[in-house]
Amino acid sequence: MHIPGLAAETIFHVGNFPVTNTMINAWVAILLFLAVGLYLRRRVSLRPGKVQNTLEYFLEIILGYFDQVTGDRKKTLRFLPLVGSVFFFILISNWLGILPGVGSITYGHLTLFRPANTDLNLTVAMAITAVLVSHIVGFFAIGFFSYINKFIQVKTLINGIKKGPMGFFTAFIEFFVGILEIISEFAKVLSLSLRLFGNIFAGEVLMSVMISLVAYIVPTPFMLLEFLVGLIQAGVFSILMLVYLTVATSAPHGEEEH
Repeated sequence: MHIPGLAAETIFHVGNFPVTNTMINAWVAILLFLAVGLYLRRRVSLRPGKVQNTLEYFLEIILGYFDQVTGDRKKTLRFLPLVGSVFFFILISNWLGILPGVGSITYGHLTLFRPANTDLNLTVAMAITAVLVSHIVGFFAIGFFSYINKFIQVKTLINGIKKGPMGFFTAFIEFFVGILEIISEFAKVLSLSLRLFGNIFAGEVLMSVMISLVAYIVPTPFMLLEFLVGLIQAGVFSILMLVYLTVATSAPHGEEEH
């Protein structure tokens, strides 16, 4: 019985750079996503066929869900390429790991393919990227100083000091809340990365155990469950990323009136 460990397994090296089985899965997912995208781009026409009609139908559904988060179709269209790409990358890499026969492809004594999101390095990197991108977009959307004021309200503290003890106390509370907001940004990285990693890794362990115990029929319901989990986790990660982008591009409380 082969139970996957927490760390990804190194398959080979390119110079001093280790190439792991999760990395191979990630690149296969990227290449598949790119190939499908280029194929569909060539098929797009003013007189859509069945494939294009089907894709446009699903696109409208996705846009509707995104609109519920952003509240603005312009923001939805602006964020769709980025958030949509993250969604499909996570989805494809998750589903690649549950294809029949994928786990049996080995290189020596190592499994050649392993779901990319069972590697904590990848999920942490994606979470950090999602949070940093939301901040960068926020800087350009509402201005550097307005965005910083969401976290460090120096101007509010100075004005509070001028208003006496009560004003100073209120300003100090708001300043402290800003510090908590900074801490919450680190919490976002932890929650995004650990949620995705934990669910996909647990599913991979479960599938390995079930297939080792019973090779046929019995693991099928668990494969269907992992199929659903892969979709849900891709949706959760992308929607949370969309929420971060939406909040970051919204003006701080009280500045809308100005």
